[in-house]
This record gives sequence, C-alpha cells and structure tokens, in this order.
Amino acid sequence: MDKKMLFVFNPKAGKGKIKAHLLDVVDVFNKSDYEVIIYSSQKPRDAYEKAKEYANQVDLIVCSGGDGTLDEVVTGIMEMNSSVPVGYIPAGSTNDFANSLFMPKDMVEVASMIMEEEMYHCDIGRFGRQTFTYIAAFGLFTDVSYETDQDLKNILGHVAYLLEGMKRLFEIKSYHMKVESDEIKGNVVEDDFIFGMVTNSRSVGGFKNLTGKNVDMNDGLFEVTLITRPRNPLELQEILTALIKEEDDSDLIYSFKSKKITFEADEEVPWTLDGEFGGNHQTIEIENRHEALNLYLKSTK
Repeated sequence: MDKKMLFVFNPKAGKGKIKAHLLDVVDVFNKSDYEVIIYSSQKPRDAYEKAKEYANQVDLIVCSGGDGTLDEVVTGIMEMNSSVPVGYIPAGSTNDFANSLFMPKDMVEVASMIMEEEMYHCDIGRFGRQTFTYIAAFGLFTDVSYETDQDLKNILGHVAYLLEGMKRLFEIKSYHMKVESDEIKGNVVEDDFIFGMVTNSRSVGGFKNLTGKNVDMNDGLFEVTLITRPRNPLELQEILTALIKEEDDSDLIYSFKSKKITFEADEEVPWTLDGEFGGNHQTIEIENRHEALNLYLKSTK
C-alpha cells in the first residue's frame, strides 16, 4: 500500500451510525490500496486538530459525522494551506452539505464513491480569518444547532432543531446592520434584521430550496438571505408565506447572490458557522473561496 489516508469520524453522530459500518468502510479503503489511519473524535475541535496534523502527511482525508465534523476537517486543512482531497461520509442528523451534493445515503456506497477519486472543486467561505463549508448565519434559530443536545439530535433528527427553535418565536431580537455588496442595488442596504444567512447550499436545516432554486456549489457566488424585523402580525405572515412558497416577492426579505459581503452592526452579533458557534462580531467580511475545496465526489447532478 503506497497511499495513506486519515479517516476521522464522530462516534456519536446520527445515533452512532458509523459503528455498524466501520469495518466495511475501512475494507473498501484497504481494497483501494490505502493504508488507513483511523481516529475516533473525542471532543469538540478534535477533527480539526487531526486534520491539521495530517493535512500534509496523507494523500486523502476522509471524515464521517455531521456537517460540523466536515467543517472542522476543512478548516484544519485550509489553515495548513493544504490541497489534500477530502472524502465525506455523512452520518449526522441533518447533513445539509451532503444533501446539497446529492450524495448517497448508504455509508459503504459513499466510501466506494470516494474511492473512484473523481474530483469536484467546491466553493467554501472565508469568514474573517475563519473558514466555513456551506453556511454563515445570525439571528433567529441560528444558535439552535450548537445548543441542541447531541442525544436529542440523534433521537429526533432535524425535528430537534425545530422544537428548540419554536421556543424562540416569542423572543425575537433584531440587529441594526449596514450590509455592503457589489451585488446590492446601490451597493449597500441598512435595516433591522432578525435573521441572515450567507450560504453555498441547496439545503438548510434539512429544508431544500430555502436558499433559492438555482444554486450552483462552485460558481464563485454565495446565496444571501436577509429577513427584516416584522412590525406587525401581517408582516410576519408575509415573511412566512414567502419562505414557504420559496418565492422572492416580499420587500421584507432581501435575497441576492454575492462573492463578497460585509456586515457592520451597531452591536456585537453572534454568528454560527456550519451549525457551530462562530463568535460575536460587530463587523465581519465574508468572501467566497472559489473551488477551494478538493472533494472526491462522483456526481452533483
């Protein structure tokens, strides 16, 4: 075996789904002449540290877990300025990134797909000095993912996010922000926002097409959605209707594509990156890193 692989997985993701398939997955890798270094993550940021450690020592890094595990691995690789290819075997409760790329559900099938070594160059995001794979968001519901208990996630899947999020409906907080982008009419918009997301994904929170119907994961552009604070029940209903119908016909929702966008708020705003806490920021610049992720993926339809 002349090729080396780091295989890092989250043993708790998706009810520990990987445990039942681990030997079969590793067997697929071995049959493709990979010497496999296996690591079971033990704590937050563990996959990130391992990815940094091995980024320039192996021919391939494969990770299995939720989108947070993938985010850690991609972040570690980017921080090492490595171009090592990545394989992803989704095992989380929602798996937005995998769903967006139409990846198979069967773990052994995904492992076999990775071994075909067909390269897909996927966009990712730069958030200040940080990296995210498919979403940076603030506001309503965005802290749900990292505050929802892992066991609850495993039992209920993405319904757990909804149950936790429903508690927040009566605690809506808005942030006054100035948003700048070349793709905005006049290059700037200023308003009070209850929610905002900058995405490279066809699925968010398990819901497809929330980011729009014409999403290309390697076109160098993000999909940006900003929801203003409703002033009365009628405006709230207008927002919900627009989101449910997936139609961009409300003046209360800003929706556009952008390769680079800057947010400037009157106060520090908590952000989430790929479902994990991304820090509090008053001013932040987000930029698309076009085709920066080398992903082994057979097809994206």
